[in-house]
Amino acid sequence: MHSMKTKRLIALVLLLTVAGGTSISAARAGHNNHMQSLPSPLCDKVQVPPGNQLAFHAYALGVQIYRWNGTTWDFVAPMATLFADASYSGEVGIHYAGPTWESNSGSKVIARRLDGCTPDPTAIPWLLLQTVSSSRSGIFSSVTYIQRVNTTGGLAPSTPGASIGAVEQVPYRAEYFFYCEED
Repeated sequence: MHSMKTKRLIALVLLLTVAGGTSISAARAGHNNHMQSLPSPLCDKVQVPPGNQLAFHAYALGVQIYRWNGTTWDFVAPMATLFADASYSGEVGIHYAGPTWESNSGSKVIARRLDGCTPDPTAIPWLLLQTVSSSRSGIFSSVTYIQRVNTTGGLAPSTPGASIGAVEQVPYRAEYFFYCEED
């Protein structure tokens, strides 16, 4: 007999295959049951607590949005597309303000930042986030923690804005690892 989490994983693979246009082998290639390896000790604080297992892994391609307040750039929100593989094919969802992740099937998870680290000073920090709420059944319904790692770009502009309220969209890439409680 398969556990409920195993059934959800099988459903996820099937969903990725149908919704994302990817093959089953490509969908499984990004998934394993091992926690993400992080640079230690710098990023130990973004490690997912024991009792959680990897449920889903996605690649984000998008922008970090900033607004000039006259003195500094204020972070507004992320806006990214989530993909099933590192070549950015097989679209599986989106990421936006909240922070919120939404699958193509409509399930959503909203999380809050717990901690972060900056292994690359030219990129936005790596983060550990904890679920605040989730809605609709689907791939994000049982997510407990999220890691944002392997980031590139996305830092606030280094020059002042042209006027107060000016908005800049800075390209970024990241990997998101979604965890759920162990069976």
